[in-house]
Amino acid sequence: MTRLADKTAIITGGSGGIGRAAGTLFAKEGANVLLVDINEDALRSAVEEAGGNAVSYAVADVSNEAQTQAFAALAVERYGGIDIALLNAGIAGKSAPITKMAVEDFDHVMAVNTRGVFLGMKHTMPAMAERGAGSIVITSSVAGLIGTPKISAYTASKHAVVGLMRSGALEGARNKIRVNTINPAPVATQLARDLEEGFNPDDPDKAQESMLRAIPLRRYAEPPEIADLLLFLASDESRYCTGGIYTIDGGLTAY
Repeated sequence: MTRLADKTAIITGGSGGIGRAAGTLFAKEGANVLLVDINEDALRSAVEEAGGNAVSYAVADVSNEAQTQAFAALAVERYGGIDIALLNAGIAGKSAPITKMAVEDFDHVMAVNTRGVFLGMKHTMPAMAERGAGSIVITSSVAGLIGTPKISAYTASKHAVVGLMRSGALEGARNKIRVNTINPAPVATQLARDLEEGFNPDDPDKAQESMLRAIPLRRYAEPPEIADLLLFLASDESRYCTGGIYTIDGGLTAY
């Protein structure tokens, strides 16, 4: 028996490393999957990678309410409902000290990383309530638990989604909608490379070395490792888990 049989999952950031890995795994486990992102070519590639007839895509900006409402409605129209929402879309943004951070750069990160999660919750929870249950999993970060210099916008956005998760878990419980966050250390994706280049534009590899030294397991996570945790939280195996923060960080926050 596949673990997500007869379930429909929306995955934002669906063309990125974590989104692709989750889409492929969820399809293998029997789910209908709608991948959402802003890059149509990358989405087409992600759908092909996932394989099967139950994976499709929608081009959308998660920070735009009308577009978010549209892809939620599309999932209902195409697959009959929504059971799972992986609110995974996110950007690193520009790196700079707080005193040198441009307001528009701060606002852009908050719009994608935080408002995108808020809108995703707002427009998927009603469909989940109609189904009688649901699971929302938000991709936060270890940056949602600790502070890091030069990425104040990213850090603030990832702290903020933990707060959204907690409120959502309390509001969703009466409709059996569970809401949790995963909080990874750096994952071997383009976003991690963006952070490295932001920390040290002249020598990103040196920034990577510094980041790896902070992780007891001395490596970044691989996207399929993150997808495995997402699968657990999306499936009925985690039916008593809500309002939780799930670190997957190679021991980084154990210090």
